[in-house]
Amino acid sequence: MLKRQIRWLWENMDPKYRRRHIIALCICVFSCILLLVNPTVSQRIIDEVIMTGNRDPLLGLLAVMLAVKLGREGSRYLMVIFLETDSQNVIYNLRRSLFTKMQYNDMRFFDRHRTGDLMTRMSSDLDWCRHFLAYIDYRIIDAVCTYVFSTLYLLTVSWKLTLLLMIITPILMVITRFLSKHIRPRFVHMREKLSEMNTAAQENIAGNRVVKAFAREDYERERFEEKNSAFMDAHLRINKLWLTFFPMIELLVNAIQLVTVFVGGIFVITGELESVGQLAIFTGLSWAVSNPMRELGNLINDLSRFSTSAAKVMELQYAQSEIADAEDAEDHDRVRGQIEFDHVSFAIDGKPILKDVTFRVEAGQTVAVMGPTGSGKTTLISLLARFYDVTGGQVLVDGCNVKQWKLHQLRAGIGTATQDVFLFSDTVEGNIAFGAQDLTLDEVKDYARRADAAEFVDKLPEGYDTIIGERGVGLSGGQRQRIALARAMAVKPGILVLDDTTSAVDSETEQYIQQQLRELPFECTKFIIAQRISSMRDADLILVVEDGTVTEQGTHRELLEKRGYYWQTYCLQYGIPMDGSAAEETGEEALQHGQE
Repeated sequence: MLKRQIRWLWENMDPKYRRRHIIALCICVFSCILLLVNPTVSQRIIDEVIMTGNRDPLLGLLAVMLAVKLGREGSRYLMVIFLETDSQNVIYNLRRSLFTKMQYNDMRFFDRHRTGDLMTRMSSDLDWCRHFLAYIDYRIIDAVCTYVFSTLYLLTVSWKLTLLLMIITPILMVITRFLSKHIRPRFVHMREKLSEMNTAAQENIAGNRVVKAFAREDYERERFEEKNSAFMDAHLRINKLWLTFFPMIELLVNAIQLVTVFVGGIFVITGELESVGQLAIFTGLSWAVSNPMRELGNLINDLSRFSTSAAKVMELQYAQSEIADAEDAEDHDRVRGQIEFDHVSFAIDGKPILKDVTFRVEAGQTVAVMGPTGSGKTTLISLLARFYDVTGGQVLVDGCNVKQWKLHQLRAGIGTATQDVFLFSDTVEGNIAFGAQDLTLDEVKDYARRADAAEFVDKLPEGYDTIIGERGVGLSGGQRQRIALARAMAVKPGILVLDDTTSAVDSETEQYIQQQLRELPFECTKFIIAQRISSMRDADLILVVEDGTVTEQGTHRELLEKRGYYWQTYCLQYGIPMDGSAAEETGEEALQHGQE
């Protein structure tokens, strides 16, 4: 798993930076070799200067030590610059790739993944991938090379003393192997708790109005506290595991120092070491043998953390959208607006949402949909724009199955305004022109006027340059809906979808908007989902959807004559009694009765 993750990270590095990264790691190896120089120089200073009282070689030897020290520090400085630059480049490319990947993923992907979890992958998890390239990989090479080079060099000085020092190595290997086996599952658990905590925070921030409206601040605080506490506990479990083994590792590492001084001193006395200078080599390099062992635990922690995060990032990068352009997808200049649902059925996880829906709308006509909450009305839009694929039948736009359309061309030809409005943290002009960036200010104002938004926009502090908050904070529900409607009209779509778009506006505004929709400067088919009879009575085709099935379809007059769901809704909204006294009234006669 770890090898695959490292290879994946390496493949995502630009070739130019990949070469620089190799150079940086080579510099790391070179700096490890330089480590061996100064202990050798120290031996000569002790044996040739201090022990003999000869000062002549002292300045030359000190100059060598200084040059080696400066060379080593300078090379490591260059190495760190390369590593940081390379790691930032990789994360820049990965972040861009992941964001693009998410943009083109289907709705099922966002149904399965929480926003907080996706944000964690784009931030914390990616940062651990950067940390591997900037720190972990070079520290591993540094530790291995330092240990190997120092050990080989010490073997040439005294193989007996070196072997005594190396006896500790297998013990440390057993400890670290046991640690690595148990610590990774704990990092996976901690990563899940971090995701849950971020999700709780994100939902609270996004739903702050709801929280305040229901005075649930204390509840949300306690809910976040629970997630925060779980994350802290997961962190502490990892720290406790590490602290269990840390004293043993430190004890063994310090034992190396004791063995060096004690046994090395005996070897000098007995003649196993030829001089005090050779003992100085061991005391000078014993840290080079012990320190990599000391760092082993930290590196295992970091590798486990990196592996956990990299797995999450790779899952996101390799996620395949179930909805994509077909290989033989057809090119279309523009969506004309003919819509046909041919025995369409749709289910999610085996649960049926729509069943055998069939209807046809010609280009330029208006189709209205009504029905109880949860009956599947909004799902029709999702299938039309191919946010989801049908599980039975087919949806055709302009006589072509939506699966044969190129997604960009299909969705660019459908303008959508929904009841649940999302407005970006941008200017009013930017929000209206979101789907048509080439609009002039005059055109933006014209669509704002058609959506009855111009009057209140002109009263904003900076007019169309006013920055509105995320989700349209600072505007009323009706104002947000009108800006969303203007945004949908501004793309001049072949199909204009209005999903309960006028639910938050008054009757007078609704009538004005309906009039403007009839006078649009471009041809389009209107797909209206509403509960108000006034919003749909002039439609060319009205569909009544109940429990995923179209139970009624026809014109306003035809549905009134059927005495079904539409007629009952009509009577309720216009205050017409549904008893026998009104049994014979239909169409405009019933309307006249209601007005009286």
